[in-house]
Amino acid sequence: MIEYIAGEFTEKNPTYICVESCGLGYMVQVSLNTYSDVQSLFEGKMLTHYAVSVDVRSGESKHQLFGFSTGLERQLFRQLIAISGISSSIAMMILSSFKPSEFQSIVVSGDSKTLTSVKGIGPKVAQKIIHELGSKLGKEEMEFDDSSGSGNSLRQEALSALGALGFDRAPTVKVINAIMQKPDAPTNVETLIKQALKQL
Repeated sequence: MIEYIAGEFTEKNPTYICVESCGLGYMVQVSLNTYSDVQSLFEGKMLTHYAVSVDVRSGESKHQLFGFSTGLERQLFRQLIAISGISSSIAMMILSSFKPSEFQSIVVSGDSKTLTSVKGIGPKVAQKIIHELGSKLGKEEMEFDDSSGSGNSLRQEALSALGALGFDRAPTVKVINAIMQKPDAPTNVETLIKQALKQL
């Protein structure tokens, strides 16, 4: 619903950022990683995830905005909350405890012990996270940290677009990485998507 918010960071806190845009102030909940990334900034663009939860007993609805400095962190957040039993608060706790690349390494290597160091994550939940995400966070996907440069940002945009078209993430990652490793790798997302579509 809300892809991102661009504006002035009027208030910064380790758990939330207030972003003023077009006369409105949005309270955006963030992880410690995102807070660290924007701590020295006065304005910028915050990628967001809009969530609505309803209390079954009272019927009250809760609307929340979660903010991320990178597309990779937002993708990991969405993958985590898609797991039964993982709430948004637990997901943010995990992403505050590890950098996105560190979390990916933990899942890929099956390091459940390190995951249990996060408050609220027991051995069973840690194993469930690794089981659910292990196949999704392959080694090829480790390169998709779009904070490290324009090439990775291009990859992430293409991956998101192809995912929206219904293509599975793992094979899409392999195809995009193979294309980007060529000497004549495309420099715009449209060309990259077209080339990937021919191989998927």
